[in-house]
Amino acid sequence: MKIAHFSWEYPPAIWGGLGTFAFELTQKQISKGHQVTVFAINDQNKMKVYDRNNGFEIYRPYNLDLSSTLSIFSNDDLRSWGQNFKFFADVINYNYLSASFFVNDLIKNQNKKYDIIDGHDWLGIIGGIVAKKELDIPLFFHVHSTEGGRSLGDGSDTIKKIEFQGGQSANCVITVSHAMKEELMQIGFPREKLRVCWNGVDPKKYDPNRFSSEEIKRFRNKYGINDDEKMVFFIGRLVTVKGADKLVKALPYVLEEYPKIKLFILGIGDMEKQIRDLVTSLNIEENVIIHNEFVNEKERILHYAASDLVVLPSLYEPFGIVCTEAMSMAKPVVVGARGTNGMREQVISAGSEKSGVHVNPFDPSDIAWGIKQILGSDDMENIGNNARKRVIDCFSWDAVADRTTEIYREFVK
Repeated sequence: MKIAHFSWEYPPAIWGGLGTFAFELTQKQISKGHQVTVFAINDQNKMKVYDRNNGFEIYRPYNLDLSSTLSIFSNDDLRSWGQNFKFFADVINYNYLSASFFVNDLIKNQNKKYDIIDGHDWLGIIGGIVAKKELDIPLFFHVHSTEGGRSLGDGSDTIKKIEFQGGQSANCVITVSHAMKEELMQIGFPREKLRVCWNGVDPKKYDPNRFSSEEIKRFRNKYGINDDEKMVFFIGRLVTVKGADKLVKALPYVLEEYPKIKLFILGIGDMEKQIRDLVTSLNIEENVIIHNEFVNEKERILHYAASDLVVLPSLYEPFGIVCTEAMSMAKPVVVGARGTNGMREQVISAGSEKSGVHVNPFDPSDIAWGIKQILGSDDMENIGNNARKRVIDCFSWDAVADRTTEIYREFVK
């Protein structure tokens, strides 16, 4: 198949799970013989506009600052964004430039043929809608999250309308978990268009044997984590929806029974100061390490390797690639499992195949209970091994690419 992806994020311009997903999926599609074109953001206009290599093309149009002129046509919702309005203008500009180049240059001028258009989240679906109307090519809307979910019921009405229109315009809506499918049905997405395809991870890359015990020891010593202490690891954006503040509030309950704990928080976000102040107010500075940085992938994997368990108390998480990464590294996981939360589909919480614990992420005492369930277990290693086995069985990128192709073929004439 010849596939065009509209994905705002694509390495090296990557800020979260969307960029990881788009990269891994497209690389697997190429390895399976598909031809792939990606339209992505040109971060600060410092990247090559066009690159091509063995069945893969990527276009990153130079962005123009449309914010002053676009504001003339904006509604009250968008004007309320203030300085962030430029981000919205950049998204619109990226979509229209990409769609124009796709339709007018690649297809009408160069006579290229495509079978599939795949738009990712509201950030890429506008270009997909425009291109579909011009070309009558099947459009797939990959929904990784929703505005209402990300904002816990609030958010931009404009973005919600873009998402809704994407669901109506697309031939098919692919989403990342059954929990997410239920949410989309509740907000009016047509049930008959919805298909579920879990995300994945590369278990060869995320392998607990990748680092030696000496490397792990050096890492732990660097951050003052002693051999007799347990490293509880959180990775994610420091924003309300990821629940890092709830995890900090849970720590004193854990320390009552397990005083030799170091909570390592890795992430960036606008809640950093709030979280640091919370640590100080709870008088747990000696037990919390906050690494406010977006680290490269190798470093991220080393953080997993050095940890004893991973805690991800997201209040809203349609899938949660970091959960899959932790499981692939054979780490027991404690995950949020209320509302739209695909991590509960990843993690088996009981029985002989137990790979972690489900908790109510809104309740710090329940998060603490989940952590203590793991710490007090006699078979932490077995729980971690179960987690890795589940990844290998269910969450490889090969499985994701094959399932995506299966869905594509349902709707291609």
